[in-house]
Amino acid sequence: MDETDPDKRRRAIAELEHYRQSFTDKSYFFVIGASGNYYFNDASNAYAGNQYRYTLDPNNPRDGWYYNTAALGQGCHLNVDNDDTLRVTKVWMNCVIREGRKVLGILGTGIDLSAFIREVVNVPQVGVVAMFVDHNGAVQAHRDQNLVDYHSLTREMTDRKTVFAMLDRPDDAIVLQTMMNEVSAGNALVKSQFMQIGGKSVLVGVGYLDKLGWYNVTLMDIDTIIDKRLFLPVGLLLAAMMALVALVITLVFKRQVVDRVGRLEAAVDLARGGDYAAAAALADDRQDEIGRLSTAFVQMAKAVGQHTQELEARVRARTEELERLAFKDGQTGIANRRGFMAIYQELPRDRAHGLLLVDIDRFKTINDTYGHAAGDVVVQEIARRIQLASGLGNHCARWGGDEFVVVLVDSAPAALRAMAYGLTAQVCEAPVTLPDGRPVMVTISVGACIAEAGETLETTTDMADAALYMAKEQGRNKVVIFDSDTASIDKARLGIV
Repeated sequence: MDETDPDKRRRAIAELEHYRQSFTDKSYFFVIGASGNYYFNDASNAYAGNQYRYTLDPNNPRDGWYYNTAALGQGCHLNVDNDDTLRVTKVWMNCVIREGRKVLGILGTGIDLSAFIREVVNVPQVGVVAMFVDHNGAVQAHRDQNLVDYHSLTREMTDRKTVFAMLDRPDDAIVLQTMMNEVSAGNALVKSQFMQIGGKSVLVGVGYLDKLGWYNVTLMDIDTIIDKRLFLPVGLLLAAMMALVALVITLVFKRQVVDRVGRLEAAVDLARGGDYAAAAALADDRQDEIGRLSTAFVQMAKAVGQHTQELEARVRARTEELERLAFKDGQTGIANRRGFMAIYQELPRDRAHGLLLVDIDRFKTINDTYGHAAGDVVVQEIARRIQLASGLGNHCARWGGDEFVVVLVDSAPAALRAMAYGLTAQVCEAPVTLPDGRPVMVTISVGACIAEAGETLETTTDMADAALYMAKEQGRNKVVIFDSDTASIDKARLGIV
């Protein structure tokens, strides 16, 4: 997302190189969608320091694999590709990288199947030719490299080198297509039929490798293999043998490659959904390409799973910290109004509680005389003294600017009165010392009331506020307890009859 940042670019290349060492193929490719830049390095580390190779072009048919995969929008996809430059065949794992629904690029590595395919197609038997073709009949592997269609992903159908082009008769092409459809549909493992190729009658056998989407096509020239003078049963026996060979090739390839790649693909799908534990069951002790790839994936999934758990734990801790900060006054460290309201909601509703509203007298004069920094020091010190004087089991908070609130849990009138006067004495017993050493005498006014069982916080604070108002009316540095007389005076003040 920030490819031009040199530090991020350096760190990203280092991360890719770290994973390259774990990949079985010791190679990776990485395409960034915004720029189309293609990064690559191989097992020989030939591109160290120069991993950027080129920029993809939407108009270049050879780059069509990227845009087709990106259009899928998500997931990891297996793609078989023949490289006509390197003369290798690889199964590529292309993983779409995205943020939300936006595709950012594609990352992947490969498994080299060239050696295996050479062993299959280089059949030493005279008169027998084996090949692999795709759904369109394009030749993917053949002992004659000139017959391989190395651009089957991007070439137009009319330009492809196909198995159908080897047939002499159009009707045989239809029959071969039908055979391919039947084995791919699962109606039969292998189908065979005599067809005309190069002026000769050739027995053609077809098997299907579903995970790769390839067909194994075997051609047997009966005239070359056996003498025509031999009896027909021998020919039938050879036909059966050919079918058996095609079946064995299909089953061996399916078991050794396709099934194991399928299990790996399933584990990748689960990992994409966050289930990294499922990768542990993928352990493969065989020391071939796929076995080493599976082992590397298991190790990677375990590491990613562990990092994910650590990240989730950090997110939870940070969220809890932010929630705590949301209920705490940043200047004084005690609860803020929101925090106090949450505390009050948790108090037993069937009991009476005492409430004190505390206001610093003439706080504006302090700010004007000593400065706002001094005013902040006064607020912090008064908050500390109120918290200390509130005692265990009770709660205090900053209600607003220079106003504080204290709730006395499960209180009674006598205890409320004693706490109100005791708190006033402790808060005002000594001046507040400013950072420059100057003392400031601070007094407070207190309005108190008893919140009867079931009364809301709004009702309780209204009563305490009325008492606080009277304390200030009487000259400040006073304590007023809200009772029936106070209520009458408050109604008269508000013009209520």
